[in-house]
Amino acid sequence: AHNPQGVDPLGPDNHIIFATGPVAASRVWGGCRYGVFTKSPQTGCYAESYSGGKVPEAIDSTGFDAIMIRGRASSPMALAIHPEGCEFHDALDLWGLETYAAEDQAVARFEMKKPGFRRPGAVVIGPAGENLVCCAVIENDYWRSAGRTGTGAVLGSKNCKAIVFQGDRKRAAYDRDGLAAFTKAFVQDNLEHPGVKAYKNYGTTMMVAMMNNAGAFPAKYWSQGTCDHWENLSGERYRSDHDVRAHACLKCFMACGRMTTLLSGRHKGLTLEGPEYETIFAFGGLCMIETMDEVAHLNDLCDRLGLDTITTGNLCAFAIEAARQGRIEAPIDYGHAQAIADLVKDISSRQGIGAVLAKGIRHAAGTWDMDDQAVHVKGLEPAGYDPRKLKGMGLSYATSDRGACHLRTTFYKPELAGMIPPEQIQGKAEMLVDFEDRLTIFDTLILCRFYRDLYPWDKLQELISLITGLQTTQEDLRRIASRVADMTRTFNLREGVTVKDDTLPDKILKHPLPSGESLSREELQTMLQDYYHHRGWDREGRPKNQRTEFRGQKTEDRM
Repeated sequence: AHNPQGVDPLGPDNHIIFATGPVAASRVWGGCRYGVFTKSPQTGCYAESYSGGKVPEAIDSTGFDAIMIRGRASSPMALAIHPEGCEFHDALDLWGLETYAAEDQAVARFEMKKPGFRRPGAVVIGPAGENLVCCAVIENDYWRSAGRTGTGAVLGSKNCKAIVFQGDRKRAAYDRDGLAAFTKAFVQDNLEHPGVKAYKNYGTTMMVAMMNNAGAFPAKYWSQGTCDHWENLSGERYRSDHDVRAHACLKCFMACGRMTTLLSGRHKGLTLEGPEYETIFAFGGLCMIETMDEVAHLNDLCDRLGLDTITTGNLCAFAIEAARQGRIEAPIDYGHAQAIADLVKDISSRQGIGAVLAKGIRHAAGTWDMDDQAVHVKGLEPAGYDPRKLKGMGLSYATSDRGACHLRTTFYKPELAGMIPPEQIQGKAEMLVDFEDRLTIFDTLILCRFYRDLYPWDKLQELISLITGLQTTQEDLRRIASRVADMTRTFNLREGVTVKDDTLPDKILKHPLPSGESLSREELQTMLQDYYHHRGWDREGRPKNQRTEFRGQKTEDRM
C-alpha cells in the first residue's frame, strides 16, 4: 500500500518491512521466525521471505509489530532498533565484509547496554547485497537466510549493511495459562510423530532419496529427474561421512538443521549448518556436483557472500548449458566444483559472466539468446521438485505470488504422501487451494512450514484463540487467507503481471523427462482455470469484488 505503482525495487521509494507474528517469543512451537516484505528486484512482483534462528526473538523484543524502512542513506550505515526508536550508525568499515564477520561486528558495536534489555540480534547483508545482485539474501545467526526474491539487494540499495534489534518488550498472550497447557500437550503429542523424528534424524537431506526414488529430483539443468550420484548426496551418506548433529531454532523440537563439521575432502574442517535439501538439489543436482563436501562448501560460500542458493545453483547450471552450447566462453562444466565456486564469487562481485547472471535469469537468457531454455516463473527459479512428475507443484509454481515458489503450498507433500496422485489433474486445484489457505494463515502468524502436519485447521483455531482471544471458525480463517491472496494478486496485477505470466517455461512444458513423465500446456491450463475458480477470480486471474487501496490509487473490480 505504501509503494507507488511501478516503483523501482532498488529505488529509495521501495519500502521493506520486517515483522514478527503474534506467536513470536511465546511458548508456541515453530513460532521463532520473522518475515521480510518488499517489491522484488528479481521479479518485479510482490516479495516475501522468512527466516528463523534466534534473531526473531530479538526483533520482537523491540516491541514493534512491524518495522518499515524506505529511502537511501548517503553512505553505508547500520540501524539499531529498540523500544524507544531507531539509531543510525556509520558502517563504512563494515561495507565489504562477509556476512559472518558483519554480524559479529554489528552486534558487538551496536549493542545497547541498558538494564533489562535482552540479547541483541542482527540481520546483515553480504557483498552480494552491497553489489545489488538480484538474488541477494538477508542473513542472521550465520546460517539462517531470508533467502528468496532479492531482499538483500533491497537493503543494499538503501546502503543498509546491518540492523541490530534489542529491547525488553514481551507480548502478552490472551490466555497465558491455557497457552502453557496447549504447548505442553502439543510437544507430548507430537514428539514421536514420524515426520518429527525424520526431520530430527536427517533434516531436509532426507528429501534427496525421496525425490530421486520418485523420479522428481531436478538434475543437469532440468533435463533429468534423477542422477546417478544421488546416494553420495543423501542424508544417510552425509551423516556417515561427516560429523552431523541436529540443530534447532528457538522453540523447536523438530531440529531440522544439520550442524556439520566436514571430516574429509578438500574442505575438511569446515563447519556450517547445512546444506538443506534445496541447496543439495541446486548444486548437487542441477550442477551435478557429486560429493556433499563440495556442496557444503558452495553452501558456505553463498552464505558468506549473501546469495540465495536455489537461484545461484540454477544460474550456475544455466551458465554451464550456455558454455556447452558455445553461447559464452567460460571454463565451466557439470561437476566442476571449483569452476562453479569461482562463478559464484563472480556473481557476487558482478565480474565477467557473473555480471550478466547477477541481473537474473531473464536478463541472462535474453543476453545469450536462450529464452526457450531458461527455467523460471516471473523471474524466480523453481525449487527441487520437478513439475513434470509432481503436477500439483507445476500449478503451485505457476500461481504463487512471488514466482516459482515451493513454500506457498508445499504441495509436494500431498503428492508424495499419496493424498492425491501426482499425475492427477482433475480436483488438484481444490486441494492445492486448501493447502495454500492454511499455510497463508501460517504466514500471518509467521509459523514454521515444517509444522504443517502438526497444526491442522482446528489446532490453528485453538492457537489463535489462546494467543489473541479471537474466536474463529475454519471458514473465518479461509476468508482471511482468501483476502491475503486477493491483495497480493492485486498488487502483482498493478505491477504488470498478467494471466500470461501464470505459466511454466518451455523447457518444462515441451520436453518430457527421460522417464517419460510430462506436463502439457493443456493440463496446466485446466488446473489453472480450476485454481482461478476456487480462488473466486475471473478467467484472466483477476480477483472479483476485490477492493484494495494503494497509496494514491484505488482499484475496484466488480466483474
